[in-house]
Amino acid sequence: MKITSIEDLKRIKEEAQKNTLLREGSADIKIVVCMGTCGIAAGARQVMSSLLDEISKRNLKNVIVTQAGCIGLCDREPLISIEKSGEKVFYGDLSPDKARQIISSHVVNGQIVGEWVVHTER
Repeated sequence: MKITSIEDLKRIKEEAQKNTLLREGSADIKIVVCMGTCGIAAGARQVMSSLLDEISKRNLKNVIVTQAGCIGLCDREPLISIEKSGEKVFYGDLSPDKARQIISSHVVNGQIVGEWVVHTER
């Protein structure tokens, strides 16, 4: 992309700041994507991209997405956890489409998608 004006530069800066807040800010909901080598091999990068895209499309302001290494459940990768209101829910065997559905059901509407839950902590 070619920058031809100050407005172009401001737009790029705003988009970069928005993406940085999504990954490093503080929020009511924290999503952690397991990105160990086992997770990456199983598709964790694509799951993370889908999560970030869906959050951006919905313009959700109270959500951050971070990453962690392997948590030892390699056979259930890709894995994510969602921390909300003192509860942590781990979802496994994910795909980009399942990740989008989790944003819609769990993050937006507060409905845990039971069939994909691996573990829950309170």
